[in-house]
Amino acid sequence: MSVETRYFQKGFGLKGEVQAQLEGDYHSALVARLKQSGHVLETGDLAVCLAREFGFCYGVDRAIDYAYETRTKFPDRNIFIVGEIIHNPGVNERLEQMGIRLLSGDRAHAGGLSALTRDDVAIIPAFGVTTQEMEELQRIGCLLVDTTCGSVLNVWKRVERYARDGFTSVIHGKHYHEETQATASRSRAHPGSHYVVVRDMAETELVCDYIRGSGDRTAFLEQFRIASSPGFDPEIHLQRVGVANQTTMLMSESLAIAERLRQAMFEVHGQQHVEAHFRSFDTICSATQDRQDAIVKLLDEGVDVMLVIGGYNSSNTTNLAHIAASRVPTYHVATSSCVQEDGSIRHLPTGTKQEVLAPTWLPEGRARIGVTAGASTPDSEVGAVIERVLALRGLAAT
Repeated sequence: MSVETRYFQKGFGLKGEVQAQLEGDYHSALVARLKQSGHVLETGDLAVCLAREFGFCYGVDRAIDYAYETRTKFPDRNIFIVGEIIHNPGVNERLEQMGIRLLSGDRAHAGGLSALTRDDVAIIPAFGVTTQEMEELQRIGCLLVDTTCGSVLNVWKRVERYARDGFTSVIHGKHYHEETQATASRSRAHPGSHYVVVRDMAETELVCDYIRGSGDRTAFLEQFRIASSPGFDPEIHLQRVGVANQTTMLMSESLAIAERLRQAMFEVHGQQHVEAHFRSFDTICSATQDRQDAIVKLLDEGVDVMLVIGGYNSSNTTNLAHIAASRVPTYHVATSSCVQEDGSIRHLPTGTKQEVLAPTWLPEGRARIGVTAGASTPDSEVGAVIERVLALRGLAAT
């Protein structure tokens, strides 16, 4: 009797069977035309300028493909995702409509991992899961479909190497983000290994102060109470550090953070001994960087206002909005419904957590509207936003 395979990391070879469904759910004829016409649509007094790189990246595309293949492969099984497969409300809603249930978040199925049985199928999202979650999934014995992004796996290898060599991982990221939590768990791969997560340069300075010997222990431990490993002791665990990052952070900020930490080690140990106390490796994914470069290029070419499309909890999307907001009026919208018929717009201002309503936003007269989207945003949503913008001027996407 054959033993059933319990772990799948390369899909099921059913791409051909789900392709039409994927295109129906996420393709946009309008976006396809824009790509073919130089990424600019001029109609009436509006020019819609689409960034050269935007939307679904390879890792996201692969994760969604595997989810659709899983539903096709196991039509009669209970299928769950360990959290959102990606940070896009429309995509996660569509998967729920297909009978694939979430195990965390606002719409989570009750019970979390404890609700799973050996007969169920669990999809690991593109962000990955923590080592503790993986151990629990393996203990349950359910079928696992692993969609963890290759860029995330590369970060894991890096922090595991830091741990092996006795370096504490300093992770540039959001301590509450699924990817960062998964990475942090890998940074403890060896006995005595530790991590601390820094959100920005201000928190990095606190780490640097401690490295230089001027930090306040009580203040440090309180600041990083939920952003460091259990038992973290800055007196001991900041002697040797290795820098990594959440793959969707701003590359410029990650590089600046690494350089600030290197400089602190240089001041304490001198150039001759820096390498014994400091390591760094750029782990920003190429798709994230491509989208950041593309929005800078679009801004340099000139737009009057910028629309950034994607989930409000999508790190790479919020970073695109951050880049644009320093240059032009910028509106981060989660879905096309945020662009309303009365000319108002619901959006998330940069650096905030609460969506607001702007009564007006579209400039009067001739205007160039920049558009981009995070790596978890499908073309269908981008196209729908553009159509709504054009409709505000009574224009059609012809």
